[in-house]
Amino acid sequence: MTGSAAILAGAALPRQASANVPVPYSWQQSPPTTSREAFISWMVANRGEDPKIVAMRWDRYLFLKTNHDFVNDRNGRAFLLNPRDEFVMKRDIARAYDRDFHDIGFGVTISGPLVVSRMTSTIDVQFGEKVLEIGTGSGNQSGYLANLTDKVWTIEIIKPLAERTRGIYDNLISRGYTEFKAINTKQTDGYYGWEEAGPFDKIIVTCGIDHIPPPLLSQLRPNGLMVIPVGPPGAHVILKIVKQQNPDGSIRVARSNVYNKVVPFVPFTKLQDDVVKGTHDGPR
Repeated sequence: MTGSAAILAGAALPRQASANVPVPYSWQQSPPTTSREAFISWMVANRGEDPKIVAMRWDRYLFLKTNHDFVNDRNGRAFLLNPRDEFVMKRDIARAYDRDFHDIGFGVTISGPLVVSRMTSTIDVQFGEKVLEIGTGSGNQSGYLANLTDKVWTIEIIKPLAERTRGIYDNLISRGYTEFKAINTKQTDGYYGWEEAGPFDKIIVTCGIDHIPPPLLSQLRPNGLMVIPVGPPGAHVILKIVKQQNPDGSIRVARSNVYNKVVPFVPFTKLQDDVVKGTHDGPR
């Protein structure tokens, strides 16, 4: 088996044994959070998911809530309904809700649930808002967003990874996870954003870079929010960017630190002649 074939074989590919979703998705659905038992019973009855898996999800939810990684109940709901276990490599399903980053092949990772929840809560996506994600990766982040709004755009630079993740979305949709219909995917260099789909209310970047890409800032609506890891390789600081519009129409960019610590992210790579080569770090 070649290296690429091995990656695909071990990836989060369609899981035919999984049950279809018994109850159609709606934005009014909200699993109970009164107890572990009530949550697990609801998820089995309404989502057809494995009770052992959703038990792990519940345990991580409680930790995230105690750690103040959810800004409100809407973001907690999105975490509980998003099947993160569908996006990790098959070998990691039993560890899907651990706090660690997981390798998903192609030299990239799926971020830990603490970082994902904190970054998502930072931009506090409202229903109907347009959100752009840079760095689709496993697909987990966009799945989280699709439980917050019905308008999600996501870009992945690595073609086989983009194709694999699109296949995961389509399989989930066929099994009844209709919220994933909200996700629009594209394989290209995310540094330049998705101009024809913009402007966006919120932007989330899941790869590290040493500056804020001007095209992304341009595609962010006035008073919009962006969250992005910024800093030298391996030493990124997660920043919240607010594109403030002053009364006279002028724009001011305000920055604040999301975490008071360094969090290493995979690099913000770039395309050269349709080949992923180098990064967007360095002098502009």
